[in-house]
Amino acid sequence: MTDLAPSQSKPSSWQIAVGAEGIAAAQFARCGFDVSVQSGADKPRYDLVVTNAGNLLKVSVKGSGDGRWDLTQTYLKRASERSGKKTDHHGAIDLWLDNHGSRTVCCLVQFEGVAIDQLPRIYLASPAEIAHVLHETADRLGDSVLYEKYGWTSANGSSEFERLPSSWGFSNQRIQQLLTGRAAETPSGAGSSSGHKAHSRITATVGPAPERLELERRSAVGLGL
Repeated sequence: MTDLAPSQSKPSSWQIAVGAEGIAAAQFARCGFDVSVQSGADKPRYDLVVTNAGNLLKVSVKGSGDGRWDLTQTYLKRASERSGKKTDHHGAIDLWLDNHGSRTVCCLVQFEGVAIDQLPRIYLASPAEIAHVLHETADRLGDSVLYEKYGWTSANGSSEFERLPSSWGFSNQRIQQLLTGRAAETPSGAGSSSGHKAHSRITATVGPAPERLELERRSAVGLGL
């Protein structure tokens, strides 16, 4: 009998996505949430629905194995056509943000440099928070990729280092911040000089009006969530 050696091939983007979704679902379950996984050809623009005591979040899970998340690349062509610019990164970011509905949050799962017996690094953020970071990155690097960390050179020539906010780390406290719309605001006065619409102060308010929340709660109960 021939022994089958473990595969050393690099996982595909689809395999990374499946792994990220499963790990995200498991972590929300560990935090006491009921989790419903979205699937099928007509899958909505989110991957999980998590509920607890009448509270509900739609979760868009994004996995990565290279330290970056390409969230806005599919919007670049449309943004450039609308603005007439050759490459409109800021416009693509705004289109990406506009594509997210009420009570949707993003769960970013990073596998780069993580051993098979360890959990990947996991971040939770509202689309508005992510868009703000993307606009800053577009100003500094000239692209609209979300990096876990990167280096850049400031206007005075000094070398700077940026990474995702530590407050985005997956935790019960972070989940509650996003549920109640009390996630950290971006620094006042921050923003771009590139002409895109102002993002100097963004509050991560993800909760809809009370009547809509009640409707979503009833729908969740009807689905057995």
